[in-house]
Parts: sequence; structure tokens; C-alpha cells
Amino acid sequence: MYANAIGYSDVTPFEIIRTVSDKCLEVREMRAAIDPTWQAEWHAGGFAGHCANQGTQRWLISSNDTGRIVRIRRQKDGQWKSAHGERFRLSDNPIRFYDFNF
Repeated sequence: MYANAIGYSDVTPFEIIRTVSDKCLEVREMRAAIDPTWQAEWHAGGFAGHCANQGTQRWLISSNDTGRIVRIRRQKDGQWKSAHGERFRLSDNPIRFYDFNF
């Protein structure tokens, strides 16, 4: 299982390393590098350019033994959050997304 941190439009993968309780998990940030076979398609527009194919981006994601560890807790509304307010979604797959157009 994984917990993906949702930061506005960016998504960062974390792996669940320990279940503290049914309402508390420890997660560790994973290593993510853009797949070198994926090439961004830039067009004029926005502030400096517009990435037309950012929805197809691919990432190489792996465990990171030195990644930061965060405790996340399930809120009354069912959402998972850290003490600093980061929102997380649990998933069967790690997800990385970078919004090139933000």
C-alpha cells in the first residue's frame, strides 16, 4: 500500500512503512525520477510556455531508505493528513505527478 501526498496539483509518492493504529500510519517519501523516454511538448503560452502532454508523463519510482518519514492520521471526514496539513490518499500504486503548467 502507498500514500500519495496531494499538494494542489502535484502528487508525491510515499510508501506505508508502519501501521501505528487503524487511524495512524507512518509513511516514507519515495524516490521519483522522470522517465528519460518521456519528452515534454512545449508550446508558446502561459508565462513562458505550455506543456501540452503533461497528462502522459511517466516516472521511475523506487523506495528510498533515507526519505523523510511522516505520521499521517485519518480525520473524522475520512481524509488522511499529516500534522503539517499535507493531504494524503491511500492507493495500491505509487503516483508522481508534476504540474509543469502551474
